Amino acid sequence: MSLAIQKAEFFKQDYATRFAWYVDEAGPEVARRFQAVLDKSLNKLATRPDLGRPRHFRNPRLQGLRSLPVERPFNKLLIFYRADTELLHAVRLIHGARDLPRRLAEPPATE
Repeated sequence: MSLAIQKAEFFKQDYATRFAWYVDEAGPEVARRFQAVLDKSLNKLATRPDLGRPRHFRNPRLQGLRSLPVERPFNKLLIFYRADTELLHAVRLIHGARDLPRRLAEPPATE
């Protein structure tokens, strides 16, 4: 059974920023491919939420987060999420080379 996917507002903002970056830097075709690969990764998580690795941060607001890289060739981006019995909560979409605890605790910014 597949969980319903709920995208948090910060996830949506992260996605919009990244999509616009791909349009500007690599062209619309790459941006559309990114969108398709991200959707595939989210759908995979909805069927197997245990695929992502548990993350451990000191900030109590970040407890219970898991992460999974977006599928190749966009695998430097990480999907941060929580899952319960009915929903996959997509929380953030962040480049893995960032200061993750800081970026997860602050609102999305244009990069």
